[in-house]
Amino acid sequence: MREPISREARLALDLALTVRHDGDGGVADDLTDPAGLTVWVRAHPEALPDTEGFTADAVRLAEVREMRAAARALFARAVRPGEPSPADATRLLPEAEAVRRLNEAAARTPTVPVLRWPREAAPLVHQRPVHGPDDLTAALAHAVIAFLASPDRDRLRACHAPRCVRYFLKEHPRQEWCKPSCGNRARVARHHQRHRATT
Repeated sequence: MREPISREARLALDLALTVRHDGDGGVADDLTDPAGLTVWVRAHPEALPDTEGFTADAVRLAEVREMRAAARALFARAVRPGEPSPADATRLLPEAEAVRRLNEAAARTPTVPVLRWPREAAPLVHQRPVHGPDDLTAALAHAVIAFLASPDRDRLRACHAPRCVRYFLKEHPRQEWCKPSCGNRARVARHHQRHRATT
């Protein structure tokens, strides 16, 4: 049964998933340059401020990459006692540094809760900056903090299929991989390993 995911959890996961396997057995990074960040931000108009006219620069890219490193370090902590994503295993930020980065970025734009209650729908609460436009890095920090403090964190897992580096939210008790193709790769790898062991 698929459980609903909060907007904050989706944004935090999407940020972490900008590091992924590339299909050739390596790791791809969607945020290698400002153009990649521009595309990613514009793909999240429901969760990030001012996405339509957003154009990234090198400073914003560095800030978001630092935020992603902090998020992935804390995701690695959240999946314990399981192993972190293989992409992170040897280069995690120290936890205290990751928490410091998140808190400092979140403090850059104080927010207030704002209620929206559309007709024929449930009330919705979103955060609005107290003064001026929201800061991208602060918005991401708020989302990561909200996710890590939510019950969704308990469903977070690292996919350990061959070549996968993704984190995912476990949607049913038997789920072991982020997507069916990873499950297929893991079963094929186990089959080959058993076959080699018997020959």
